[in-house]
Amino acid sequence: MRNIALKLMYNGTAYHGWQVQKTETSVCETIQIAIEKICGHPVQLVGCGRTDAGVHAERYIANFRTTSKIPVERLPLAINTHTPPDIAVEAAFEVAEDFNAIGSCIKKEYTYRIYNSKIKNPFYVNRAYFYPKKLDEVFLNRAANMFVGTHDFRAVRSVGTPTKTTVRTIHYCHVARNGELLELKVCADGFLYNMVRAITGTVLYAAEGKFLPEEIPAILERGDRSAAGPTVPAGGLYMTRLWYEDERLNG
Repeated sequence: MRNIALKLMYNGTAYHGWQVQKTETSVCETIQIAIEKICGHPVQLVGCGRTDAGVHAERYIANFRTTSKIPVERLPLAINTHTPPDIAVEAAFEVAEDFNAIGSCIKKEYTYRIYNSKIKNPFYVNRAYFYPKKLDEVFLNRAANMFVGTHDFRAVRSVGTPTKTTVRTIHYCHVARNGELLELKVCADGFLYNMVRAITGTVLYAAEGKFLPEEIPAILERGDRSAAGPTVPAGGLYMTRLWYEDERLNG
């Protein structure tokens, strides 16, 4: 039995997230069906994280086990012939027997994109959050930096998937501007349900004068979800980078 890791990307607009759903179309199910067509047997695809409905991935790792003898270098093209245009497998690698896309992941980076302009842009619909008020990226970055470190992040999560602990370590959280596009990038050892979208909403609340950036640590310490900012729309969120011991999967 071979253990195969896939490096892939997808536009999540048409899907109800990564995880297989009973009544909704998911990214995982769509790729599984494609793999089963070429491998000739059922497979269970394990993803590196549960992206929510409408969330995108510029980098995503998933693995499955197969008895198929298809050469690993031929798998991406073969799988892509059976997937829709909004999902693409970039590369495939044979990995160690004990490799697991989520369990073996060391840390992840998400990017939240904000289109900051007075005039809306049709090409960013479901791809970035349209925010017409002028934002100061230096101020936003000051607020974003307040999330760095090991904290209990229950103040910036939504009720959803059960978790043993709400403590996570954020390695960096910063904001940069490229023209009218703002990007908030956050890297952590793990994420809670809607955590990045709530962090972004909290940073925007600070920019709107609801509280000072320096008050964010106290909001985290209290663990009061109502004191933090709102959960911003899913369409602006992307999984953008992953780290593994197997360096072929990094980037």
